[in-house]
Amino acid sequence: MKRESLVTTAWSALVAVIFVATWEFVPGLLHVPEFVLPSFSKVFVEGARMWEPERIWWHSGITAMEVVVGFVLGSVLGALIGYALGLSPRVEAVFSPYLLALQIAPKVAFAPLFVMWLGYTVYPKILVAVLIVFFPVLINVLSAMRTMDYDMINLARSFSATRLQVFRMVEFPTTLPALFSGLRIASTLAVIGVVVGELVGGNMGLGYLLVFFEGQGNTAGVFVVIGALTVIGVVAYYAVVLAERKVLHYLPSAERRSA
Repeated sequence: MKRESLVTTAWSALVAVIFVATWEFVPGLLHVPEFVLPSFSKVFVEGARMWEPERIWWHSGITAMEVVVGFVLGSVLGALIGYALGLSPRVEAVFSPYLLALQIAPKVAFAPLFVMWLGYTVYPKILVAVLIVFFPVLINVLSAMRTMDYDMINLARSFSATRLQVFRMVEFPTTLPALFSGLRIASTLAVIGVVVGELVGGNMGLGYLLVFFEGQGNTAGVFVVIGALTVIGVVAYYAVVLAERKVLHYLPSAERRSA
């Protein structure tokens, strides 16, 4: 198993090397202008230059903080409402049309409204992230609550379990895999929500730098910002994966099932 993991890692590294080499040499061979597609070395040098004058490290920290706060708040809110609707079909029937309308409404359209309400602060960006993160978590939790094995619930009730005990010992553990699936999706969507908020109205963060370099025609700087956003998204995603492995350690992994 370790050998297979090493082989997979080696192939992944090879793909990365081929990608970087292609990015470095092919644009020059095809005479692509640098303002259209700069080479990898140009982007790397620009990233090193941006470290202090543009303080990309500070803007990255602002965006990362907004992503974390928006992800946590949106996930908690989505999970709580998902479990509440799952426990009460009547409450779901009452609120589902309004939740559906809010889900259909384009989330990007709320960003200017949040900026008008809260100004050029971090709060509009966090709210957009909360709004985007909320629905994947809600839908996954609610779907899991609706499709669970009710024989297990009836069995728990036959042992005189209270409603809280049924939820804590049967329903909640059963829905954890679906919850983490929603959290995986939400971790990447949180980055999108924050960037949208920063693009619409921001004076700090990577979204602000994106608009700034676009206005300057600095394509290499735009690629650096995109790379920083990608790193934040990857870290957020694998943080959820790590938490999932810690919490759901009792479930068989794909490697064990294939063995």
